[in-house]
Amino acid sequence: MIRTVMMRNLVAVAAIAIVSVGLSGCDYWPPALQTQIEQLRSEMQSVTLEKTQLQNQLASFAKVKDDLQAQVDDLSRANRDKSTIINGLQNSLAAAQGRLAKSAKVATPKSGAVKPSAKVRQKAPAKKKAPAKAAGPR
Repeated sequence: MIRTVMMRNLVAVAAIAIVSVGLSGCDYWPPALQTQIEQLRSEMQSVTLEKTQLQNQLASFAKVKDDLQAQVDDLSRANRDKSTIINGLQNSLAAAQGRLAKSAKVATPKSGAVKPSAKVRQKAPAKKKAPAKAAGPR
């Protein structure tokens, strides 16, 4: 009976020790595992640093994109305004050319009757000739 009680106590102590070690965790880490853990930590830090740098670059690219988009919008608006002005000027030019052609057609018959012929030359006042030249060699 003492043997069975001792056996029960031994099993109980072993069970308690196993459960306490399992719940509390083991503080012993093999050196290879510690090296791996440190290597993973350093890789994680470098990746975190790269991630931060990439996020900063992304933010700066987004800002540049927004600035360029604002410039594109301004230039598009200016282009629309200039196109409207050009169309208005073209319409005005076409109307002026039409009026000019119409006035040229109306003015051509009237001015043709009044204009003197191009072949007819107006005479300039004649100068009096000197008598010495009139009696020149014959």
